[in-house]
Amino acid sequence: MTDSHTMQAARLHGPRDLRVETVPRPGPPGPRQALIRVGRIGICGSDLHSYKDARIGDTTVEQPLILGHEFGGVVESVGADALDGTGNDTLLLPGTRVAVDPAQPCGRCPMCEEGHPNLCRRLHFCGNYPDDGSLAEYILIPAHSCFPIPDSIDDEEAALLEPLGVSLHATDLAKLRLADSVAIIGAGCIGLGILQLCKLAGADPVFVSDLLPWRLALVEKFGGIPVDASREDPVKAIWKATGHGVDVAIEAAWSDGSAQQAAGMARLGGRLVIVGISEADDLSFKHSTVRRKGLTIRLVRRMKHVYPRGIHLLTRGMVDLKGMVSHRIPLARAPEAFAMNCAYRAEDKVVKIVVEP
Repeated sequence: MTDSHTMQAARLHGPRDLRVETVPRPGPPGPRQALIRVGRIGICGSDLHSYKDARIGDTTVEQPLILGHEFGGVVESVGADALDGTGNDTLLLPGTRVAVDPAQPCGRCPMCEEGHPNLCRRLHFCGNYPDDGSLAEYILIPAHSCFPIPDSIDDEEAALLEPLGVSLHATDLAKLRLADSVAIIGAGCIGLGILQLCKLAGADPVFVSDLLPWRLALVEKFGGIPVDASREDPVKAIWKATGHGVDVAIEAAWSDGSAQQAAGMARLGGRLVIVGISEADDLSFKHSTVRRKGLTIRLVRRMKHVYPRGIHLLTRGMVDLKGMVSHRIPLARAPEAFAMNCAYRAEDKVVKIVVEP
């Protein structure tokens, strides 16, 4: 049971030790803050890194941490000068439904001032130690991280605007041209989002490789060419289909051996975009592959300035986010949801899990 001073939250205590507990509810919002009643939360691959190892990259979880960063909700209350993220000097009002960018840049460092808040040197981020995340009933967040959404976008889609934003940033970095050929490694939520955006941008053909047949079925649904990496070498399959490799190769899996695989798919002078996060915190390529091809390599650090665009795409029906959701699980069963997501069992057919607090 909870009262007005407490709430339920899923906290990570150590590797694979996620517990749903009663914790203090956040206090009233201060200046430029908003208290959000969380609607839905998506489980992300980076959440799984933290869950499995109690770390992501070189950031370790040193005390119990509320996970989660893909979310939206309803504004419960606001502090003074609580302007939303649209840049239109609009005050957030209680009752407003919002999608939330989990990043909290300082706005003052050189990278922020140059228009790259995703590279902020003082960046705070929901669910990344030491900052608690959104797998809870309520969360305090800077008002400028909140983007009002229309009624046509439901709570589930509001949460998935976050991975769509990462997909948008990755596609921006790819510098796509009409009729560019693309290969994407990984048919998870990010890979499928990138697929949809590549098609919208006029890329053709767009290949997507994955090991899991139920994900490959979604590749076909969204207009991509599925490559079953459990049955054939995806690099050879891409070269057989194109004769020279693809203009753009995008790694959207775990960025371990798949990074070299993506480099192998690219043509001479091609572009390589790395989205995934290495489980071992290690990124390596065969030097001769990337050097002799003269590849342009870009790494994705989250996203920037994408929420209004994502909301527009979703409102216009230009992307399908709900079609990627495979499971809807209550917050009380969050530990079960994380364990299932890590297992990727054939009987579960996990693509995207959404948690309902």
